[in-house]
Amino acid sequence: MSEALRVTITGAGGRMGQALAYAAQGRSDLRIAAALDHAQAEGMGRPVIPEAAVLVSSDVAAAVSACDVVVDFTRPEATMAVLEAARQAGRGMVIGTTGFSTSQLADIDTASADIPIVMAANFSLGVNLLRAMVVRAAQSLGQDFDIEIVEAHHRHKVDAPSGTALALGEAAAEGRGVSLRDVAVMSREGHTGARPEGSIGFATVRGGDIVGDHQVLFLGDGERVEIGHRASSRATFANGALRAAAWLRGRGPGRYDMFDVLGLS
Repeated sequence: MSEALRVTITGAGGRMGQALAYAAQGRSDLRIAAALDHAQAEGMGRPVIPEAAVLVSSDVAAAVSACDVVVDFTRPEATMAVLEAARQAGRGMVIGTTGFSTSQLADIDTASADIPIVMAANFSLGVNLLRAMVVRAAQSLGQDFDIEIVEAHHRHKVDAPSGTALALGEAAAEGRGVSLRDVAVMSREGHTGARPEGSIGFATVRGGDIVGDHQVLFLGDGERVEIGHRASSRATFANGALRAAAWLRGRGPGRYDMFDVLGLS
């Protein structure tokens, strides 16, 4: 039996950090090597979860060097600091953070020449199957159907549209053979005029404790097709991220996504 994969969890005190810690604690094929959070975090110096002996630390270099793979669901600026430490230490990364700038995405691509990285807007199996379905639907239905993407998340989410909604938009654009940048409509207000032909629209809902709802609408004359995904627990994303971490064992440098992990490419 191979030795358990050592993982470092960043943002350890956050919602996803806690979900990752509980999910990791329940697996025999990996163990929590370190838990990382910012220096002012409430849980600093305490066990990441009561069942684990690992204490939360703010020492990025030590937390990264202790592991085989870093699992990161934080914010872009924190991710970039951890990414550099991972690159220097030769550790793999699973990145679930969203909201990166163009320059930050370029830095992630540069780092992937040195280390293996699995990066995805959403780590659930269902959402990644949904992405594949959206590509196929956009190919099959063509320009006669308008495409709208509606997403809903909890009141604390800081970026919009969600990374998953944008990934679904990319899937729809791929199916049509266009660039999402050229056809996306991110907001509507006031006298907007008629809907531009071929556009892909986005609508955002924020409130309550919604974990993540995504719906893709294909709207034609006299009929519509609706396909979507609703997450009821962050454990869905945590389990997918840990599956990605395990998949990285022995992989060479490169930027991968969940299609690679799940064999959907």
